[in-house]
Amino acid sequence: MRRVALTSLAGTSIEWFDFFIFATAAALVFPTVFFAEETPRYLSLIWSFMTFAVGFLARPIGGIVFGHFGDRIGRKKTLVSALLMMGIATTLIGFLPTYATVGVLAPAMLIVLRFVQGLAVGGQWGGAMLLVTENAPPNRRGFYGAFAQSGAAVGLILANGTFMIITASVSDEAFITWGWRIPFLASVLLIALSLYVQLRLEDTPAFRELQALKEAKNGPAVATTRSPVVEALATYPKQIMLAAGAFLGTQVMFYILIAFVVAYATDPTGLNLPRNTILQAVLISSFVQIPVLFISASFSDRHGRRGIYMTGAALLGVWAFLLFPLIDTGSTVLVTIAVCGGQIFIAMMYGPQAAFLTELFSTHVRYSGVSLGYQIGAILGGALAPIIATAIYATYESTFGISIYIAIACALTLLSVFLLSETYKTDLQDPALDGGVGSIT
Repeated sequence: MRRVALTSLAGTSIEWFDFFIFATAAALVFPTVFFAEETPRYLSLIWSFMTFAVGFLARPIGGIVFGHFGDRIGRKKTLVSALLMMGIATTLIGFLPTYATVGVLAPAMLIVLRFVQGLAVGGQWGGAMLLVTENAPPNRRGFYGAFAQSGAAVGLILANGTFMIITASVSDEAFITWGWRIPFLASVLLIALSLYVQLRLEDTPAFRELQALKEAKNGPAVATTRSPVVEALATYPKQIMLAAGAFLGTQVMFYILIAFVVAYATDPTGLNLPRNTILQAVLISSFVQIPVLFISASFSDRHGRRGIYMTGAALLGVWAFLLFPLIDTGSTVLVTIAVCGGQIFIAMMYGPQAAFLTELFSTHVRYSGVSLGYQIGAILGGALAPIIATAIYATYESTFGISIYIAIACALTLLSVFLLSETYKTDLQDPALDGGVGSIT
């Protein structure tokens, strides 16, 4: 179980590292490197965030494709394919020519590779999460699920830490010219990890049991004649949409913190804080987030998923109105507190989330169900958050509207979790055998 948990952590960490270095680069580098020099800064920033959003547009497609094969051929094989796809696409971004070299072909190629990144992460999360939660003891499903979830925080630490080291090591000119490429080229390590998963890990007991039952009985009680994605949509439409809604608050705040806030704080016409000040704040907040993830997940194993999740959503909605006033002080300490507060309340939801979503769906469509819920929430929340925040700020020259936007997303999350029933005592057997899971209150 330790090996499975640590492999899941390693896989999600490197996968999210690949996904997040794009977010950091989109805020700091891409507006200059991949768009015309004469373009106004706010416009090139919005376009840069749009290339970032392309990854989210691809994530539901990745969830559908990988979910289908994950439910048909297994969690492990599908996870390996997603890891390989992400490693190759991210490494290739490090080799892309700039706008000054090839013109509009530069952002076009960036968009294509970002789309491939989105496909990969759309399939990876479900595989890594199910690999650990379906292997975990029932009374520790939340705790072990937090290993997969903490990969996002570790990936962000690696992404921001890498950019901080490079920023401190080279001149601004060298950073814009070639330094930003280093994190992308380092993603070749993900290819090696995918080979380890393929050679050393087995598929989950729940999936192997389902396959054995299909082979033994080959009847309608345990066999799926339709595509698992179609089956999931037909059987669990409310659970999928409410799972997406449950993810809105975390996505909106998280991507505002790691993308918009980085651009906002370093804007030379605004706060003009040193690049490393805000990167350091994001880095520290990610370290703070990790223990909260495990504490929240363990709490949910004993007391239920919904209570801690709803508490996190409510507190995050309130924190939205403190975030920017603290950042606007320009104080390194207060900026760090502002970002840390957001990450702590996100962790109260994100920690139990892996187990919560796993328990909503039956084995034969679980990969498809969790991937659809997660990725629809990601596209509605994370994809649009930096763009909407930038547009609000450009229109009103105030961050108060951004705080309202975050609070609305948190309110929708609160409502979605309220409408879902408690799941922490759910048996992960297929509903054909145990009568069903994942009801709506």
